[in-house]
Amino acid sequence: MITVIMAGGKGTRISSINKDIPKPMIQIDGMPVLEREIYCLKEQGFVDLIITVNYLKDIIINYFGDGSKVSPITNKPFGVHISYYEENEPLGNAGALFKIKDQLKEDFLLINADSIFDVDLNKFVKFHQEKKGLVTLFTHPNSHPFDSSIIITNNDDEVLSWIGKNDIHPTWYQNKVNAGLHIVSPLVLDNINTTNPIVDLDKDILKPLANTDKMYAYQSSEYIKDMGTPERYNSVSNDFSNGIVKDKSLRNKQRAIFLDRDGTINKYVGFLTNIDDFNLIDGVSEAISKINRSRYLAIVVTNQPVVARGEVSFTELKNIHNKMETLLGNSGAYLDKIYYCPHHPDKGFKGEIPELKIDCECRKPKIGMLIKAQNDFNIDLKKSWFIGDGNNDILCGINGGCNTIFLGDKKDCKNKPTYYAKDLNEAVDIILKGDN
Repeated sequence: MITVIMAGGKGTRISSINKDIPKPMIQIDGMPVLEREIYCLKEQGFVDLIITVNYLKDIIINYFGDGSKVSPITNKPFGVHISYYEENEPLGNAGALFKIKDQLKEDFLLINADSIFDVDLNKFVKFHQEKKGLVTLFTHPNSHPFDSSIIITNNDDEVLSWIGKNDIHPTWYQNKVNAGLHIVSPLVLDNINTTNPIVDLDKDILKPLANTDKMYAYQSSEYIKDMGTPERYNSVSNDFSNGIVKDKSLRNKQRAIFLDRDGTINKYVGFLTNIDDFNLIDGVSEAISKINRSRYLAIVVTNQPVVARGEVSFTELKNIHNKMETLLGNSGAYLDKIYYCPHHPDKGFKGEIPELKIDCECRKPKIGMLIKAQNDFNIDLKKSWFIGDGNNDILCGINGGCNTIFLGDKKDCKNKPTYYAKDLNEAVDIILKGDN
């Protein structure tokens, strides 16, 4: 698969870091960000590259050549095949794609040259091939969804709508943000009719594909961030030097902090059936934000028998979870995934859903949701934790081989957790302190 790297930007917002070199050549921990991208691509077998260049393009071309040159940083050949398209006039961030269209005979990987990432690209490609769409977006949750492009999908991961950062956001929404990594079919370019040579990737190509059955969203917890501003540059540099970038790759074993929902994240009100009754517990956003800054994933694992009992529909439950994600996002925190069990073994409820009234393998204290998370995220359960305020939470964690923390009074816990804590903040501090 050919990879197209868009490296023509001037980098005005980050010029204070170094205005004498193009943005993709700014160093992260002693190596140009573009070289780090190429290293990640090469390591996973993506060796055929087309780089679009414009501003201070000779610096990039002279440094990498055709990909056979030796890196002055590693003293080893780059080991890839590079061709260039030189923009002699501004083409926007996607206009160059139409100039190289004859070289794009099959689906291609499209990335920005100012991003630091370490992701399992082959898993991303496999997802794209299974969905058989024209475009697949790499999406992830982030700490500022309110000023990001939000991607709305259905249960099949099809993109239903694209809400730009300047568009009006829904009241409640899933924290699913376009990360700037894409797989694109060249057929998409054939369907764009424009006489304007300046083309915006999001506005002119991707956003119009929403709700057309042709674009899908791949959701991942892996690290991908642009370093286009001084603040983001410093943040990415710190993450890289601390090993967080590499640790987040799904090619490596992950560690998770599994979180119960009711009574752990939101105030307990019994069987929660009304979205208006969902309110975060004080301090929860701060606690989850600490997890986000650590090497752990923040994953919710919750029993929701109200679905089987016919008291809440799947759509209503999704809206409740969207509210949870929005409230957390407003405070700079996010969840990497939400797993829920909609089943309930006991029958006899008015309006119950017969097909959901089963003795399943996912209802806590069984570990079906943990196994699903383990498979999705390559998680090492023995190095993971389960935090909850119920006996089923602790027993589920124990059954899955996790460490556990019970929130509440010791006398209320029938099982023996690893630790006790008064709230989520204290529990997270216990975990993170033990890792230092």
